[in-house]
Amino acid sequence: MKQYYAETIGTFAMVFCGCGAMTINEITNGSISHVGVAITWGLIVMAMIYAFGEISGAHFNPAVTIGFAVAKKFAWKQVPKYIISQFIGAFLAIFILWFLFPESQFLGETTPTNGFPPYKAAVLEFLLTFFLMVVIINVSTGSKEIGTMAGIAIGGVILLEAMFAGPITKASMNPIRSIAPALFTGNFQYLWLYITAPILGTIAAVSSCKLVKTDNCC
Repeated sequence: MKQYYAETIGTFAMVFCGCGAMTINEITNGSISHVGVAITWGLIVMAMIYAFGEISGAHFNPAVTIGFAVAKKFAWKQVPKYIISQFIGAFLAIFILWFLFPESQFLGETTPTNGFPPYKAAVLEFLLTFFLMVVIINVSTGSKEIGTMAGIAIGGVILLEAMFAGPITKASMNPIRSIAPALFTGNFQYLWLYITAPILGTIAAVSSCKLVKTDNCC
């Protein structure tokens, strides 16, 4: 049970801080700034990897969990329990943000910027998650993070991608992080792309692993 608790707490912290930064930035008219939001996402992911990587593998993302299962680095029978744990953590985080900041209209929700076609947003989210999973699959084992640099590498790529793609798609790369705010805002219009694109991106990244690695690969 410890790994499920770790996934719940880690996902809660990640969504609370990341979506919290977006929410506070919204209601204070940009006091945190886009750069500040991107840094917040990168730092909280890095911190939670170091906190829980040895316990649960620090997935905090259903797409990553599914990717590891496809790579045969994680048991399929654990996938539903991990996703449920992640959902609980994300839901609680957004619930508290909703309670604290009822004036927020978005609560860190993910939607493409005005005028950017959803199919292009899906392609961008696919590529963002692909790059993220390429890094993850090469610095972790699925059940435990390996090496002292894993947190920096993964947190760094999330910061990087949030920095340049955030203004276009909000750089979700995580279905559960997109689903939770939508449950409170009622905006489900683009949720399909934020669920399918990250999952397909992680699966594609796992497949690409075979092209560059021979040992301990999927």
